[in-house]
Amino acid sequence: MCPSITPDVDIGQSEKGPPPREPESVLGCKIRGIEMANVGELELIQRSLEGDLEAWGEIVARYKRMVFGAALSVLRNHADAEDATQEAFIRAYEKLRYYDISRKFSTWLITVTINVAKNMLRKRKPDPEPKTFHTDDPASLVEKEDLVRAVREAVWSLPEAYRVPMVLYYWEGLSIEEIAKALGMKPATVKTRLFRGRALVKGKLLEMGVTADAI
Repeated sequence: MCPSITPDVDIGQSEKGPPPREPESVLGCKIRGIEMANVGELELIQRSLEGDLEAWGEIVARYKRMVFGAALSVLRNHADAEDATQEAFIRAYEKLRYYDISRKFSTWLITVTINVAKNMLRKRKPDPEPKTFHTDDPASLVEKEDLVRAVREAVWSLPEAYRVPMVLYYWEGLSIEEIAKALGMKPATVKTRLFRGRALVKGKLLEMGVTADAI
């Protein structure tokens, strides 16, 4: 870990000489951070396999938003999704040696995340009544208009079979093929669920008195 150093500087004496140099450890950490940001994905994976925790930290930084979004699509609870995100990265690190480099890494990571989230969902006590789910997801960060919020709530209220593909496709930007691999189903099935999911969202929007052309 890089140390946080605040040099002891006497402001009254600052004109008598140049400011103190940063310790080599701090400079080294800064350079290391810049290097990691420019390292390719496969090299980061290889370094992680060799025990480089900074390399794995860079992978976490690159994919934590996507992993959290995938977990949230299953669990619909911020605290549970945060726990699932941490567990997914731990599980992925433990299983990294089994990762097939011919497969897209993000798809493999989403598969791990979905499995972790579903395991948590099975262990969680069911709510006595369904709840309307509200969250600051990527859509709400872009725009806070009533229409966007209505679409978001409609999507979050869908059954898991339709909600997860919708979130992964529209908010996380995964392709149909990537979603199919992550969820272990055929691309045609993903297309069907997206089509059905959109129809359900439109129906819910009509019930709410919102124009169905929103999605």
